[in-house]
Amino acid sequence: MRSWIILSVAILLEVAGTSSMKLSQGFSRIVPSVLIFVFYSLSFVGLTLALKEIEISIAYAVWSGIGTALIAGIGILYFKEPLTLVKVLSLLLIILGVVGLNLGGVKH
Repeated sequence: MRSWIILSVAILLEVAGTSSMKLSQGFSRIVPSVLIFVFYSLSFVGLTLALKEIEISIAYAVWSGIGTALIAGIGILYFKEPLTLVKVLSLLLIILGVVGLNLGGVKH
């Protein structure tokens, strides 16, 4: 359970790092530019710690899949990117892929 909490924090840090990329305006703003590296470094530390107990295929799929979905949501809600049917369907496929990997990793 502890590893899943760490992975969740790592996902949020990765999302913060990616959001900082957009806010940095191509490294032209110093604070968001520095935060990119801070957030990503901490995210990788969290992901690495989570891998002690979670299979890499599961952890990375969850980390990248949920991170992608959250960033897409932030892009739509905060950065006013258009919401299209293709985006919605693509996000659903990502979520289905993550769920499928999790179900495939269940030990009987």
